[in-house]
Amino acid sequence: MSSASEGRFLSSSVPLLTRPPRFATLLTDDGVPVEAVYEPCTTGAGTPGDAAGEGPAATPAIVVAHGFTGSADRPAVRRAARVFARRAAVVTFSFRGHGRSDGRSTVGDREVLDLAAAVAWARELGHSRVVTVGFSMGGSVVLRHGALYAAGPAETLTGRTTVRVPAREGRTGSAGAHSDAVVSVSAPARWYYRGTAPMRRLHWVVTRPSGRLVGRYGLRTRIATEDWDPVPLSPVAAVPLIAPAPLLLVHGDRDPYFPLDHPRMLAEAAGPDGAELWLERGMGHAENAADDALLARIADWATAAPRA
Repeated sequence: MSSASEGRFLSSSVPLLTRPPRFATLLTDDGVPVEAVYEPCTTGAGTPGDAAGEGPAATPAIVVAHGFTGSADRPAVRRAARVFARRAAVVTFSFRGHGRSDGRSTVGDREVLDLAAAVAWARELGHSRVVTVGFSMGGSVVLRHGALYAAGPAETLTGRTTVRVPAREGRTGSAGAHSDAVVSVSAPARWYYRGTAPMRRLHWVVTRPSGRLVGRYGLRTRIATEDWDPVPLSPVAAVPLIAPAPLLLVHGDRDPYFPLDHPRMLAEAAGPDGAELWLERGMGHAENAADDALLARIADWATAAPRA
């Protein structure tokens, strides 16, 4: 299979014969190839480059950030993409160490660069409005991404050093990587949480050599062995930096990973009118627990939220 350059993106020539959808390999700012899929809205605007269609500029795009051990081709992610595509164009991708993406998972640290590449790709395809929707680990990533690329000082990544810069100026090659609105579903409020049995099991998978073997061969997730250095901005610390972008927090009251003090802590950190909080009765955790009705409501909010 050959590959051809699309700006800063490396894209397979084969899928060009079968659009839509469009498949691509995105190159992150730290050089990790990440698989991504673009699907145009199924109820309106044409595909990028289609002169006969309305074109993508008038259509919002939703970029979906999956949870830990997920990928762009997992059934729950594909189902979310189908529901979202009724109201917007959709970009799905696999975080580093997941699916067919290269690299190793850093469990929410450098994954912000993967999301930034996906958002920038959506804008390069012509969408002027891009909303990020993240689930679980992806929920924490969209919060941190919203802070890093918001109009205000925040941390950014240069090698392994944390510096303070106006994040919309961002890193080299990051132009257009900000989101216009943020939706975080089933996200933790703080790092290193071990208060539930599922989170204790997850920490074993991430921190122990035997656990990482289970992650690689049982969960199809390749996990980095290095500790965080420095510890990334926590979700609860990121939330106040997202404004003026609209923020929606969604959490189930039967989430087995993160109890309700997590979304409430995030909402409180956002300040008055800084976030909308939906506590969903009977819902479990992340994309697997989000039914079509909830996904449709999220898409309605994402496409109606005012621009930052």
